[in-house]
Amino acid sequence: MYAPRVFVSMLGALTIFAVVTYVLNGSLVPTLIQTAICAVLIQLGYFLAIIVLVWKKARESERQAAEMSRSPGEDTAGGKTAPLNRPGHLNR
Repeated sequence: MYAPRVFVSMLGALTIFAVVTYVLNGSLVPTLIQTAICAVLIQLGYFLAIIVLVWKKARESERQAAEMSRSPGEDTAGGKTAPLNRPGHLNR
């Protein structure tokens, strides 16, 4: 999510929203209030989307760190597997 693109898109959407709201209401004050409320809701959605992306990335990083900290001879169940460097066996 590239922030400048989001803000330009948000301004475009708010402009269209304001024009349509003004055409429907015919009054400037309710149009400005409703457009401001819409802007706050859009910003809240953007903020929550960024929080979700950061949370997912943090979980992914934690998972990778946990995999890296396990010793090579352990599987996910905690049991021991055959050594990977035994002659005559494929190293997978």
